[in-house]
Amino acid sequence: MGDIAAVAFGYLAGSLPLSYLLARRRGIDLRLSGSGSVGAANVLRTSGVMDGVLAMVLDAAKGAIAALVAMRLTNSPATTVAAGLAAVIGHSYPVWLRFRGGKGVATSAGVFLVFEPLAVVIAGSAFALGVFVTHYISVGSIVGAITLAVAVVLLDAPTEVIVGAVAAALIVLHRHRGNLARLYAGNERRVGERL
Repeated sequence: MGDIAAVAFGYLAGSLPLSYLLARRRGIDLRLSGSGSVGAANVLRTSGVMDGVLAMVLDAAKGAIAALVAMRLTNSPATTVAAGLAAVIGHSYPVWLRFRGGKGVATSAGVFLVFEPLAVVIAGSAFALGVFVTHYISVGSIVGAITLAVAVVLLDAPTEVIVGAVAAALIVLHRHRGNLARLYAGNERRVGERL
């Protein structure tokens, strides 16, 4: 029963549309603005740096809280990681917004900050470098997600964490398929580019 509760709580916590609500305070519907994504990057694009950073922190907090609560509800490492992944899925496909959510990057960072903090530091550095070099948040996000999966392997994390990080990376890559198409076509928006 605790295992089911942990995963269910993870999904519900992740699905809280905090970035969406943050932007709504300024009268902006993220689903109709910028990239149409309900996540921190689109808040940055449509509402400014301060709101974008706050959205990122809130999205990460959802993932961390899901993982921490799961640790209290179950003794199973696999279930705890599953609850964290459920938060990433909830953020990406929130029931409250007809399953139209964000890309899962910040929420994944929050989850794995609980499980393997050094891997998140490494992945965060890769994200920052990717954005700095290319000026594309999408490139930084993809590089960061892949780096997280590689880092947990190199740091000899538990098998459950490695599987979870690979699964999270696949979710992030899947959610960025539109960005990848725009990058290939040469019309992806760079950081700071006007809408």
